[in-house]
Amino acid sequence: MRRILDLFSCAGGAGWGYHLAGFQVDGCDTADRPNYPFDYHRGDALEYLDHLTTTGDIDRYTLVHASPPCQAGCALTIGTNTSQGWGGDHRDLVAPTRELLERTGLPYVIEQPNGRAAIRKDLTLCGEMFGLGVLRHRNFELGRWATARPAHPRHRGYVRGHRHGVRREGPYVAAYGKGGGKATVPEMQSAMGITWTDVHEELTEAIPPAFSRWIGTAFSTARQEVLV
Repeated sequence: MRRILDLFSCAGGAGWGYHLAGFQVDGCDTADRPNYPFDYHRGDALEYLDHLTTTGDIDRYTLVHASPPCQAGCALTIGTNTSQGWGGDHRDLVAPTRELLERTGLPYVIEQPNGRAAIRKDLTLCGEMFGLGVLRHRNFELGRWATARPAHPRHRGYVRGHRHGVRREGPYVAAYGKGGGKATVPEMQSAMGITWTDVHEELTEAIPPAFSRWIGTAFSTARQEVLV
């Protein structure tokens, strides 16, 4: 069976999608994640990746997915957190993550939200592509493999809630923060297709499993084409 290492795994949004695409999933995150639905290593993700690479244990994996912390460059925090003195201590871990991923010699995926994080946007996925109740735009850099970009459909309306003093209704919920018409925990679970955790923080940080299921399927198809 194909096996994936899910780094900075949080509660397993990405991992669940890869599971649905046929991968055996192992996660790693620095925090205790009792809701993570697969085998899990608690520890520093980059130290763990370095250890696996040095010992050769990385060879048991087919693919590595990494979602390094994004607060330093996330579009949702750049305009607000910095102006209010928040987020200033966040480190950008994308570059050291990429460096270690290159050392593994394996195909990899780096995920980031819209913002200043310096990744190559080989893919951009959106909830509307999958009929979800969130937009949740995410960018993905693909290392050592490639696939065609899916079309980005027109959004059907607004994200529900208050923004810049204006209240709007729409077919999507805001799965981040609290108040101002943002989604409740049950709304976030339903909108993203995540049922195994009801922890607000974990839901706000998660990517919808539909995204990684699409990526996992695309990866498997691309690898089969290379073999043929």
